[in-house]
Amino acid sequence: MLNQEQWAKKDLEYIWHPCSQMKDYEHFLPIVIDHAKGTVLTDVNGKTYLDVVSSWWCNLLGHCNPIISRAVKNQLDQLEHVIFANFTHKPAIKLCEELAQIVPKGLCKFNFMDNGSASIEAAMKMSFQYHHQTGNPQKVKFMALSDAYHGETLGALGVGGVDLYSEMYKPLLLDTIRIPGPDCYRCPKNLNRETCQAECIDQAEHYFAQYANETAAMLVEPLLQGAAGMKIYPPIYLRKIRELCTRYQVHLIADEIATGFGRTGTMFACEQAEITPDIMCISKGLTGGYMPMAITITTQCIYDAFYADYLEGKAFMHSHTYSGNPLGCSAALAVLGLFAEEDILSQTKAKAPVFHQMVVEALSEHPNVGEIRTIGLINAIELVANKETKEALDSKNRTGYQIYKEALNRGLLLRPLGDVLYFNPPLTITEEEMKQAVAHCKAAITAILG
Repeated sequence: MLNQEQWAKKDLEYIWHPCSQMKDYEHFLPIVIDHAKGTVLTDVNGKTYLDVVSSWWCNLLGHCNPIISRAVKNQLDQLEHVIFANFTHKPAIKLCEELAQIVPKGLCKFNFMDNGSASIEAAMKMSFQYHHQTGNPQKVKFMALSDAYHGETLGALGVGGVDLYSEMYKPLLLDTIRIPGPDCYRCPKNLNRETCQAECIDQAEHYFAQYANETAAMLVEPLLQGAAGMKIYPPIYLRKIRELCTRYQVHLIADEIATGFGRTGTMFACEQAEITPDIMCISKGLTGGYMPMAITITTQCIYDAFYADYLEGKAFMHSHTYSGNPLGCSAALAVLGLFAEEDILSQTKAKAPVFHQMVVEALSEHPNVGEIRTIGLINAIELVANKETKEALDSKNRTGYQIYKEALNRGLLLRPLGDVLYFNPPLTITEEEMKQAVAHCKAAITAILG
């Protein structure tokens, strides 16, 4: 039987890991996971790790959740896949029927994808084609916030604003209208996210006035810009963006891929701003982390612009082989069932302040902790060189990465965004696991920064 190191070396013989500099793995071998349960991963040597990043934010209700597992197993013996053009199946129909009851009011048409980036691509194409088919062919551009992240296929990357992912590919990317987004930790107006009226919307107002006539849609990550370093902004900013989009006839595309399904404390982040986007993209928590699936959801108005006799050429010609996969739909139905039966949202709302208080008590006094921000069960710890000036740490030192490695040694899976550490655990995390996670995080920070 092979041990951890032997398996890891076999991995490196063949596998090119995502979002990784593979040379790092020469000195820090990949960890080979054998099995998982709840919030705990166990490697082939029997060492355990608390997964407080939900395995890239998708594991919503714990690993190997028995109810979701049973739903997928039962479906496997019934129907594993079928072409989704002119064919359909009961799990997809039931899923859309249930989602229609919980998504923001007015969203009613569901177009299936197999990953979040594809969902964004479809949303952009829908918006572009809608304007072309309704008398506004000049609307060909897209707006997005600075530091935005919407995926890594070329269209999605083009509306993203994180250079780490997009700088290399700029010659290939869309010419996006980039609006300076809210930066509440380093607010240029010296206001507070808890009390401000989103005065920074003046930047967006300027860009809309100048470019809206040529803009098809604006994309936003509602309330939480994830890859930007878990930047959190107030609901009033999102509400004002919705107002601008309505006023200038620009579609609002809400990227709820990372924020949906209870991550921000409500089923969808848009609820907190009391708005309905024109198009909403969901994925990650949709299937509880079990199966790759995403959905682009839109309004009757947008759908109607594509509904015509075939020879008019107005159909939305966008497809993926695994669209509407029955296994994914069955997993998603089980997730929605658990939300209803176990009142997951109420449990999350009760846990959130307890978890945040633990993080604050343990870490707020550390001289390198600049800000601890929270939304739902998400807690982000921004590390800085100087607490008073908010000066960032020298990125060449890779402090976050060093803490990540130290935390793994202690049995905690963190995956920092630069020098922003964060907890984004399964919604089923227990209070005891919260305590363990915070204690391990504090010990790792202390070991690296003193």
